Formats: sequence, structure tokens, C-alpha cells
Amino acid sequence: MSAALGAAAAITTATTLGFGSSPATQAQAAAPAQASAAVTTLAAGGTNFQVFSPEQAADAARSGRWKVLDVRPVPPLSYIGGHVPGAVHLSEQAFRGPNGRLPFQIWGPTKLASLLSEAGISNRDSVLVYSDGNDVLGTALVSYILEKSGVRQVAIVDGGLSGYKAAGQSTTKAFPTFQVGSFRPTTVKGLAITLKELQPLIGRSNVVIIDPRPKAQFEGTDQTFIRNGHIPGARNIPWQAFTEANNADETKKNAHKLKSAEELRALLVSRGITPDKEIIISCSTGREASLQFLTLRHVLKYPNVRIYEGSWTEYSASNLPIAVGPEGSPALVSSR
Repeated sequence: MSAALGAAAAITTATTLGFGSSPATQAQAAAPAQASAAVTTLAAGGTNFQVFSPEQAADAARSGRWKVLDVRPVPPLSYIGGHVPGAVHLSEQAFRGPNGRLPFQIWGPTKLASLLSEAGISNRDSVLVYSDGNDVLGTALVSYILEKSGVRQVAIVDGGLSGYKAAGQSTTKAFPTFQVGSFRPTTVKGLAITLKELQPLIGRSNVVIIDPRPKAQFEGTDQTFIRNGHIPGARNIPWQAFTEANNADETKKNAHKLKSAEELRALLVSRGITPDKEIIISCSTGREASLQFLTLRHVLKYPNVRIYEGSWTEYSASNLPIAVGPEGSPALVSSR
């Protein structure tokens, strides 16, 4: 881990912000706690997000003070074949679905509360999230959702599960038993931006829109969506540029390992993305954007970063102007 990320991860796992009191070895309760229909709204800024080294992740899992989520996609055979001791499998795919108008949207707070409760998590628990392969975006998405839901301590594993195992940390095939949690519906304001809020900000000099999608999707040559292209004025920084996913050294290639804070700052400054700007991150469905959101907000400490959850799925279905081609292409009105 880089020195900058190591500093972020060096915060002790014993920080006392009110951890869940039920160890993972307790028997599972017969019925889940019922989530209240009322939703508590919190201000942004309450989550301590950390990047743990494999050693810190193993210590956290052993401590009983952290709940561990293995969010690898279904089918769950990878989890069954070996996972971090005490980890509960809750696929990243479980956190989203249709909202009556759009696909792949983050569930509302009441449904998220039920989902997290079933996985043994309560509001004041600390949660360690990991995945494997190229699914760092799933790790990031779930971490963002936990922050949005008011979880006070969230951590990911530097290098993901492959980095964890490469560091000599043990896995298990044993399934943990645990008590169902009591997560009450909670949502944190100020982290996301809606399409209505985004529209008047497009083109303003103090606002930067980052689009981490692949070049073909950004430029509109990939004909996936209702309309193809990007939000006018957006800057294309594919999500892989934040990680070692494309490291030329095969021994260092790892999509779950962030580049050093120094490298990331240099990249952003070279693109005119500085902490004084209002930054909005938009991708295809919000999944790619979550990685850059967490990195700018928590690792680099940019003060004004929001995520456009609807992303191109929603924007392409609107009648707002789009841009087709490389960065700086003119806005145009394109019918569906």
C-alpha cells in the first residue's frame, strides 16, 4: 500500500463508535428484526471510510468488532469455495433493482434496512467489504450504499481478496452463524445529486463532471443506451486509471489496489479537477462512479463531491442535450 493510503488505513480498527455487540459465532435468530417505516435523515460527513491492508483486514475480521461482507456476484460458488473467516455473502447485485421507471437503481432506505438486517448488520456496526477479480466496482458500490445508509465505519481491503490471500492471510469454507441485525431505515443527504439538481450545473465553470466509463461508451460509438454519448462538458477518466488494473507489470496488476494518492492527485490536477471545484461523478448506472466518489471524497479529501446515481441510464432516457465524440464535443439535442 502507498504511504498516503497506508496513512488512511492506519486508523486503528479498535475505534469505538458503537460497534455491534453480537459476535458472528452466535446462533442466527429465528426471525429478522422488523425495520421501522420511518426514515432517519442524517447530514453528510459521518462515515469514516478506510482502506485496510490485508493484515488489518484479517485483524478486523478476528476482532469481532467488524461485520464482514463478501459482495462477490452470484452465483455464490466463489464464496462457498473460500472466504474471509466470518464473512457473510451478500452479493452486490442484491442492493439494486427497478424503481418503476429505471433499472439497476439503489433500493430505498426501507428495503436496504431489511437487506442489511438479514445480513446481521445494525446501524452502529462497522462493516468491512471485499470482492475479487475485476469486481472492485461492486466493493465500491456497496461501500457507498453503506455510507449513504449512515454506517459510521466502512473499510475495504487494499488489493481485494486476491491481495488478502497473496499476503498469506487465511480463508475458510466454514459458514458463519450470526444473529439477524436491527438496521433502521436511514439515508444521508448531500452525497448524491438528482437529474433535476444536475441540469442547471451543466456547463458552469466551477463544476466538473467526471465520467469513468470506457472511451467507446463516453464517445457514443458503443450503441448500448437509448441515446449514446455523454453529458456535455464531461471529462472521461476511465475508472481503471484510479487503480493498478492495467499495470504493465503483471505481478502488480490488481483492479482492487488503488494507485498512490500522489499519482491520483497528479492525474486529477492535469485534467483541471482540483479541490476548489464542485465535482459530480456520473457513469452508466452509478457503479463505476462509486469508486471515484470514494477516492476523491475520502482518500484525497476533496470537499465537494457528489455522485449522480441515475447516471447515463437516466440521462440517456431524458430529452436533455448530449455530446457525441471526444471531450469538448458540442452539445446537441438528440431524439430518442
